[in-house]
Amino acid sequence: MHLRDVFTKHRTTFSFEFFPPKTEGAAAELFESLRALEPLKPTFVSVTYGAGGSTRQMTHELVERVKTETKLDPMAHLTGVGHTEQEIEAILMRYAKAGVSNILALRGDPPKGEVSGIRHQASGESRGQGEFAYAANLVKFIKGFNERNRGVHRDPRGFGIAVAGYPEGHPGTPNRLLEMEYLKAKVDAGADAIVTQLFFDNRDFLDFRDRCRLSGLKVPIVAGIMPITSIAGLKRILELAAGARAPAALLRALGRAEHNPESVRRVGVHWATEQCRDLLDHGVEGIHLYTLNKSTATREIYATLGVEDSLGMTV
Repeated sequence: MHLRDVFTKHRTTFSFEFFPPKTEGAAAELFESLRALEPLKPTFVSVTYGAGGSTRQMTHELVERVKTETKLDPMAHLTGVGHTEQEIEAILMRYAKAGVSNILALRGDPPKGEVSGIRHQASGESRGQGEFAYAANLVKFIKGFNERNRGVHRDPRGFGIAVAGYPEGHPGTPNRLLEMEYLKAKVDAGADAIVTQLFFDNRDFLDFRDRCRLSGLKVPIVAGIMPITSIAGLKRILELAAGARAPAALLRALGRAEHNPESVRRVGVHWATEQCRDLLDHGVEGIHLYTLNKSTATREIYATLGVEDSLGMTV
């Protein structure tokens, strides 16, 4: 379903993010998670794209498998850095023919250390080289593809386009005003929605949303939430996620539980659940859960919130 229709039809969206597995065993585990999460009927699921296109083929294969083997609606991540226009055209053509409805357009980085599912340098706010130095360039190109290929895509509008937003700021951007200009450029180029980087303090998101609206951005803003399941995982995320920080209260709670891995996991899931509850109270248009290819935390959040029958519902 095209993103515009998604937000017209659903008063609140819940979506999940996955990354391409690198081994057969990991692929089997991922599809176990997909099957476990499928009954929750997420509005869409997104599949990440490695830095510099490093997971290009794996991303394509996973998106197509999700499309053909499940009832889930995949949104393909696509980064511009490291690709020519001809390569991006070919990728989009493949997705169009496969019936993929939406693309998450990111600037991306050259290959380097990364955590799949974390958008650490993907906004287009920092300078790059090549034909897609900024995410707005990629958005504009996708819009052009839509115009050039109306008979190829099942939807005459072509792909719906989402872009990344950074509630806590992006380290590659010197100030919030310039950062908002970059985000506005992406929306003006044709983006239909904003999906944010993960954050752990809802005040950062609510402030970001207010600044977007004051800047004239009216597209839906989806909040990115990641349940912490281990201390090591949190440290890795904070190293790589652009601008993300952990509030003192979360660190204290995790510190009290650090000698018991299950207690750490429970603290992390509870924190994410309460974030979701508060965001829903504040009228968030969507929540995007970073699953790290696991299903347990997401299912627990759904169960605690009791949202199976109340989210993703038709207005």
